[in-house]
Amino acid sequence: MLPDEPPQPPASVAAPAALVEAAPAAERPERMNRSAVLWVALAIFAQESVWNFYDAQVPAQLRQFVSSATVIGLIMGLDTGLGVIIQPWTGLISDRLARSRTGRWPIVVAGACVAAVPFALIPWATGLPMLMLCIFAFGLTANSFKGVTETLVSDYVAPQQRGRAQGFIKAGVSLTIIVSALISLLVVDHSLKAAFAIPPVLMVVMVTLSYCFLGRRHPTALRREDTGTGTGTGTDTDTDTDTDTDQADPFSSPWAVLKDLVREPSRARLLLMAGIFCFAGMWAALRSLTTPYGTEVLGMTRGAAGGIALPGAIAFLVCVVPLAYLSHRLGELRMIRYGIALFVAGLLVGFAEPTPAFTAASVAIASIGYAVFSVNGLVALWGLAPNNRVLGAYTGLYTVASASGMALGPALLGATVDLTGWRYMFLNAAVLGAVTFAVFTLVARRAGRPLAAAS
Repeated sequence: MLPDEPPQPPASVAAPAALVEAAPAAERPERMNRSAVLWVALAIFAQESVWNFYDAQVPAQLRQFVSSATVIGLIMGLDTGLGVIIQPWTGLISDRLARSRTGRWPIVVAGACVAAVPFALIPWATGLPMLMLCIFAFGLTANSFKGVTETLVSDYVAPQQRGRAQGFIKAGVSLTIIVSALISLLVVDHSLKAAFAIPPVLMVVMVTLSYCFLGRRHPTALRREDTGTGTGTGTDTDTDTDTDTDQADPFSSPWAVLKDLVREPSRARLLLMAGIFCFAGMWAALRSLTTPYGTEVLGMTRGAAGGIALPGAIAFLVCVVPLAYLSHRLGELRMIRYGIALFVAGLLVGFAEPTPAFTAASVAIASIGYAVFSVNGLVALWGLAPNNRVLGAYTGLYTVASASGMALGPALLGATVDLTGWRYMFLNAAVLGAVTFAVFTLVARRAGRPLAAAS
């Protein structure tokens, strides 16, 4: 049932009530709480506006002190690597807070306010040690609430509608790439300190607005009414009993969740995480090294090179919602494989003609391919979760896979650049993308069928 429909029957009639309450949801499968999706999208927009600018400009900041592309890639992977350790724990903590009146919001609001400080201090660093301190502090604090913010959609949107909701949310996220590119184009070359101050201010303001309009006005939506099943047909009348039972079973720590993941007979979850690792790594590598590529190969200024991502952001924005609806029909794994093929094709376009126009077109094509993955990856993993009270933990597992890829991807692509030169960066990335396609082909075969949306 939809999260904002409060239960009414007593525990003694729980079974009949489940049938009664399931009927309205079945009669209106296309409806979702659009207001809630809007405010959740705003919260995610807030944090992603910072991460996108970070990925676009911090590599160029590091080049003032470090010449090796491999080292820059390793440093850029440090912050996402922290997510492997932090986010499963904060995900479990948020799962417990989700049943309270405030929901997961305290983690999100406090994390945004704290993370804004080291981010704004990055351009003030006069040496590598101070810059590394800012990078580490930002990575530590920003990762503490990143996965929690993404899990908010599971609190406000019924399982059968999460794929579509993700499409609208990712469309909002694509706007952050546009904002990042515009800041790079219009502000970076004039005042680097002002450019680094804009994204964290936006983050704090927008997270606060989202909390005021959603966290306080919809407290009942924060209750996990679809506990105990993956279909949303459970009732709140036995929530307390189910909660006590679940707290006693294997999902009380990230290690217990991980053990269940590894021992799952079909290995579908584990293989899916391997695919997430590969694709996220390639996308992070492309985002992290495109700006240096623009300055080294295309002869662009730092601000102009940072704006290469703008056409890609527009393409992502236009395509992501239709892709979400198409994925609902065709299945996530099939669509992700199509997306990887498109991603590789875009990279080959950029390699064939190293000009600003073709490079921008290349990034735009690759962005559409990545849009397919961004809509489907997390929803597919949620659909495979053992129950709906560990969705925050499974968001953390998604982050373990994606952050691990993001930590290693830029370093791996940077190593190939050190070996072959910046001119071959897009070709090297295309080869690694082909490996990613092979991994998802294996995932599809082992899973035995496309992972349909959780509906």
